[in-house]
Amino acid sequence: MITGKNILLIISGGIAAYKSLELIRLLKKSGAHVRCILTSGGAQFITPLSVASLSEEEVYTDLWSLKDETEMGHIRLSREADLIVVAPASANMIAKMAQGLADDLASTCLLASDKPVMICPAMNQMMWAHPATQENVATLQKRGVTRCGPNAGDMACGETGLGRMAEPEEIFDSITTHFSAGKPLAGKTALVTAGPTYEPLDPVRFIGNRSSGKQGFEIARALMRQGASVTLITGPTALESIESVNTIRIETAAEMLDACKAALPCDIAVCAAAVSDWSAKQVQNQKIKKTKDSVPHFDLEANVDILETLSRDSKRPGFVIGFAAETENVIENAKMKRLKKGCDWIIANDVSGGEVFGSDQNKVTLVTADAAQDWSTQSKENVADKLVQAMIDHLNNTNVTSLNAAE
Repeated sequence: MITGKNILLIISGGIAAYKSLELIRLLKKSGAHVRCILTSGGAQFITPLSVASLSEEEVYTDLWSLKDETEMGHIRLSREADLIVVAPASANMIAKMAQGLADDLASTCLLASDKPVMICPAMNQMMWAHPATQENVATLQKRGVTRCGPNAGDMACGETGLGRMAEPEEIFDSITTHFSAGKPLAGKTALVTAGPTYEPLDPVRFIGNRSSGKQGFEIARALMRQGASVTLITGPTALESIESVNTIRIETAAEMLDACKAALPCDIAVCAAAVSDWSAKQVQNQKIKKTKDSVPHFDLEANVDILETLSRDSKRPGFVIGFAAETENVIENAKMKRLKKGCDWIIANDVSGGEVFGSDQNKVTLVTADAAQDWSTQSKENVADKLVQAMIDHLNNTNVTSLNAAE
């Protein structure tokens, strides 16, 4: 959601400035570009070196820097950001913003900016409750400035009350929400399963399948791009975790089922994982030794069907989509699977030739209650984008069959 976004973080004076370091780490981990202005007050609590080390960018402190201001630094900083976050926002900084003062680099950038601003107040409870502060905050909110926090709790001064800066994770979530606002799936939660499952036979061997996880990962990305908050539960794959997607890695079908249940309730579930149908009744504690005279026998039992379980759960997602990898009678089998599992849609693909596994291309058929739509061979990324757009159209009560016009 925030990958590639430019965040200007202004760190003003207050003991809560230490939390800004963790916020920088969270933003960078999610693929955002972070530039920081450290006020003279903020520098009393954290150092420019620590900020620079985490942001991997120059830290700006001085309005009168000859080098920076020759390049009109305060204008450049204020205009190149997609969002300006003031964390912590001290009572003094909030007052400056409300009054339009520009006596240092931070306040000058804020006054010169035409970009959205978010403040994260941090101050003593009496300072927060003071009518002057409340009027200043109300003024900023009327101007479109958004706010995260403050929270109630213990203060560094020994008092307890409302005024603690929000935790870095809360601020990060607020920033993510800001960038998802206005997108079709903003506010929606989505669960995606991907990859294979490995069912152990002994400490060395397992039952598995050829799934690479690529299609499920692309669906998770596509949902995220459209504003959804996504949890991706994946079996063993060689794929890297996706920034801004909550990725949970498991091995067995039982672990995937538990993770899926823990992710409920959610609005959308897409079960793209190739879950093993069977597992060993008894897993051997030691490696099974190969002998010339005998071949080991394994007693298998059926795994719980995750798609069917989610489709019939008391916390059933509002929209459930399954995948059907078939080698024969693809459409007929997919239609029967949709009815048997109780899901809304099935994405069927013919894997009889083996080309789909590990490939970046896919050819699928969307099976709904009303139709079976063949989609031409295309990249798995395009399949994901098209599927998510079909979901959006469906949720908006539009006719999904209109997609045929694009074929």
